[in-house]
Amino acid sequence: MNLNQEFLQTLKSKFESYAPVSETSWKIIENIIEFQSIKKGELLLRNGEVAKEIYFICKGAVRAFIIDVAGNTYNKNIFLEGDFAGSTASSIQQIPSEFSIEALENSILISINYQKYRELIFQNEDLKNFYIAYLEKHWVIEKEQREISIVMENATQRYLQLLSEHPDISDRIALHHIASHLGITPTQLSRIRKSLEKDL
Repeated sequence: MNLNQEFLQTLKSKFESYAPVSETSWKIIENIIEFQSIKKGELLLRNGEVAKEIYFICKGAVRAFIIDVAGNTYNKNIFLEGDFAGSTASSIQQIPSEFSIEALENSILISINYQKYRELIFQNEDLKNFYIAYLEKHWVIEKEQREISIVMENATQRYLQLLSEHPDISDRIALHHIASHLGITPTQLSRIRKSLEKDL
């Protein structure tokens, strides 16, 4: 099995972690995807563009970020291997994205044409079931948990949660990106890391 086939199998397993997908539907999916390699610092989506693709991260890391009117950058999210990245709101509504997506590492992605995929949803019940299950988990459950976390948990708890999900993240991604993702300053994150090191 070559590397691309391994990545395809990983994508298939990701789909099936939400809902069963038939071999027939999977073959159709394979026809609308493309492999894409991008370098660190490259943009997949610019603020103001209409998102045409959803990306599955096979290897690497990307961030979704917003720049406010004062020029401050805020990381909306960081995506690592096994995550889907994109502006779903932009894709669904065919409106300009309100954020940009940038590679934080050299990355290998599978791009899925959103409009073609959306057509398939209405033709294949199993793909529709996957789509509903995915949106429920990520747009309802996780979004609500993240909003509660920001209000109820302190920054140390949020950082520890991030480490539990991605233990090597601080070795791979610059601390100022992680701090922005957590909604704190780099100085605050440094204090948290020093405090945790003392506790070890």
